[in-house]
Amino acid sequence: MKTSDDGSFKRAPSSFRNVIEKGGKFEPELGRYHLYVSYACPWATRTLIVRKLKGLDDIVPVTVVSPRMGTDGWPFAPADQFPGADADPLYNSQHVKDLYLKAEPHYEGRFTVPVLWDKKLQTIVNNESSEIIRMFNTAFNDKLSADKAVLDYYPESLRAEIDSLNDWIYPTINNGVYRSGFATTQAAYEEAVHKLFESLDKVEKLLTGKDYIIGNQLTECDIRLWVTIIRFDPVYVGHFKCNIRTIRDGYPEINRLNFSRWMKKLYWNNDAFKSSTNFEHIKTHYYWSHPHINPTRVVPVGPDPTIQPL
Repeated sequence: MKTSDDGSFKRAPSSFRNVIEKGGKFEPELGRYHLYVSYACPWATRTLIVRKLKGLDDIVPVTVVSPRMGTDGWPFAPADQFPGADADPLYNSQHVKDLYLKAEPHYEGRFTVPVLWDKKLQTIVNNESSEIIRMFNTAFNDKLSADKAVLDYYPESLRAEIDSLNDWIYPTINNGVYRSGFATTQAAYEEAVHKLFESLDKVEKLLTGKDYIIGNQLTECDIRLWVTIIRFDPVYVGHFKCNIRTIRDGYPEINRLNFSRWMKKLYWNNDAFKSSTNFEHIKTHYYWSHPHINPTRVVPVGPDPTIQPL
């Protein structure tokens, strides 16, 4: 974790930014790629959702790490036998960092997930979730059934609007919860948390009476935002001190659809969202892996229920 002199949290950029594309170094071939994720990580969950939506289950296999991220980073099952964690089927790695060092022996950056791995060249293609989901959206279309290939979560007609929304949703909401939780001064925390809730209120207005944020269709904008909102009440309210309002009680269902109902409808009605969400991993990771915030590593029981029914 890095903070600036004023106590505000600064996220380091992703390091591997290659693209799967025809005619490029990383061709869209069957059996070539592997995805490493944590159910706990919102960025990794983005990739799981789009992978499922696009029907890439058999094209891009996935391996899940343990949520208990310690001094060596994200561990695989052999290093930490947590329920739902997998062993690395390719190299029997103990930690995600082993993959980074295999790809680049002198690598000195952060050992993050998701990791999109190329088995052919034995290296990391990309570890930036926003770019991976766009690859998943189109790169394998000619290898998919027609009903999956036609699905487009970054359609040309909505790209300008999607990009504009992402430009403020990411820094103030997706990363805003971290800027609140990892702030080390009162001033930095308050600046971040107030911007966070200003943006949440702004999104609530965008969602009022609608099924999706823009275009009356599911887009990457919904996916990118949803992974933060599903974690909000179970983790961010308490652990990251984002407690001005909860999602479940702070945005009452006065209209046909609102923030809370939008979140619940995607979870309960779309298996790509539900199957990519593991609340045990989510809660355990945050409360266990940040001892500078929660030194006892006690994981709260609530909220009850973790997500409300529709």
